[in-house]
Amino acid sequence: MTPLEKIRNIAIIAHVDHGKTTLVDALFKGAHMFRDNQRVQERAMDSNDQERERGITILAKTTSLHWGGYRFNIVDTPGHADFGGEVERVLSMVDSVLLVVDAFDGPMPQTKFVTRKALALGLRPIVVINKVDRPGARPVWSQDQVFDLLIELGATEEQLDFPCVFASAKLGYAMLDMNEASDSLDPLFDTIVKHCPHPTGRPDAPLQMLVTLMDWSDFVGQIGIGRIVNGRIKVGETVGLVKRDGSIQQHKVTQLYGFEGLSRIQQTEASAGEIVAIAGIADIRVGETIADASTPVALEYVDIDEPTISMMFMVNAGPFAGQDGKLIQSRRIRERLQKELQHNVALRVEDTDSPDSFKVSGRGELHLSVLIETMRREGFELCVSRPEVILHIDPVTGEKLEPYEDVTIDIPEAYMGVTMEHMGNRKAEMQDMGNEGGRLRLHFKIPSRGLIGFRNEFMTDTRGEGLIHSLFSHYGPHKGDLVGRKNGVLISMDQCEAVGFALMNLEERGVIFIQPGTKCYEGMIVGEHARENDLVVNVAKAKKLSNMRSSGSDEATRITPPREHTLEQALEYIESDELVEVTPNFIRMRKRVLDTNERKKSEKRSDA
Repeated sequence: MTPLEKIRNIAIIAHVDHGKTTLVDALFKGAHMFRDNQRVQERAMDSNDQERERGITILAKTTSLHWGGYRFNIVDTPGHADFGGEVERVLSMVDSVLLVVDAFDGPMPQTKFVTRKALALGLRPIVVINKVDRPGARPVWSQDQVFDLLIELGATEEQLDFPCVFASAKLGYAMLDMNEASDSLDPLFDTIVKHCPHPTGRPDAPLQMLVTLMDWSDFVGQIGIGRIVNGRIKVGETVGLVKRDGSIQQHKVTQLYGFEGLSRIQQTEASAGEIVAIAGIADIRVGETIADASTPVALEYVDIDEPTISMMFMVNAGPFAGQDGKLIQSRRIRERLQKELQHNVALRVEDTDSPDSFKVSGRGELHLSVLIETMRREGFELCVSRPEVILHIDPVTGEKLEPYEDVTIDIPEAYMGVTMEHMGNRKAEMQDMGNEGGRLRLHFKIPSRGLIGFRNEFMTDTRGEGLIHSLFSHYGPHKGDLVGRKNGVLISMDQCEAVGFALMNLEERGVIFIQPGTKCYEGMIVGEHARENDLVVNVAKAKKLSNMRSSGSDEATRITPPREHTLEQALEYIESDELVEVTPNFIRMRKRVLDTNERKKSEKRSDA
């Protein structure tokens, strides 16, 4: 076991795409964790398929490396605020944070979010100005912006006196001054050793360990991960599990793992200051304390921010139900959601009046869409509703309150007019504006409802050149009704297979979402109408064939490529009377009421 004085527990926090996971790769190489000829994939800590595809970190992960006689336990955290539940928990395991900031962008909204959490826990940040090799990099300016941010967040004098390292994680070097030359990350390692305090636990005290992360193994079952605050733990000994409600259970530790690079290594014993994984406790949950069996004392748990967005998860009751996925029953969906609650502590699941639907609440659209995508890949079929914000009532005044977000928009100057117009329509209020090299950076306060469905519109308005980042701010007064989708939709009138000739003729009616040969059913959305009302269409209408030749009869069928939707785009696109049908191989949009006549009756009832 490593002595306490030689252990450094540190988390890496940053905005999305500022280089956290790439920096972990560089630290591995700088500590010579791999052979010179060993092939290692980029962003090695992003082990989840969705993390690799999206290019973001979703789950917090722990690793460990050795350098200069010291053991560094490193936690890679998500950068997106939707996964803030992960960040809030893991910061309780560490003694300092590496705050990674892009040398060109400076601090961004998610930088503010994760830094606020770190400062609240009393952690002193070590600032890493990353990507100093990037064209147009402004490392000194970025350092000044970090200082201003810390003042804004109410940092103490000690936290304001932060050490700063300039680095290029991609090229694998770091330096304490921009005028120095460097070809290694040794200055960063030295800075961590000097400024990150070692753990303060007592190995001879009774055992205390807070479960902060969860994992699962098909061989040993539930695995709890956390930092041993006091005492020692051994394989085979009996420990007390202090539940969140105060009850105590006795369990035997069957397996104990430490972390080494990308691997877990079995250990027989661990002591205070170490981050370990424990197997053998079947009913373990995040936030519970593993303690000495004879004198179990719980540790304080970090409260997680409440969800702001909710959706309805429903059994797929469409005509194609069960044709694609294997897990379609409400019982299976309930079991899967309950399993997710074991480690996804920012999630909430509630039963509804219907046994076939569940209200699922989370920190944002991305938080919930990642869960839906994971279930889809596991073979589930389900329908989900449009995201809705969670409203609060002021206990004093009885006023209705809704969540607001801080939004940062980075656009070329040419798109300022259209962006301002659409943000104004969504009741956004501008806070400030800056011009940096021909690009505008705009800051808004906006109701969270106003952002639902906006990102697709924004990317279209800015021809893909705009950047938008948002962060939950506070609950404020309800702003009343907001503008919804401007256009109606094209709806299939029957169960059929789409024909190219029919789709070609429908193009003058709007934008088509499906390919020829797509299987459709009554009530399924096949396109966007050019007008405000919905239109029921026949997508199976074929060209009439006869033995008489007429002008135009030999014209080829020419179809504009359809506008296909990803899961997030579909969730943003639909209105309250529509659903997204999610299966392992298809993402379809549909009306809640599929039958055309029944839908008209329900519309009349709602209007009356």
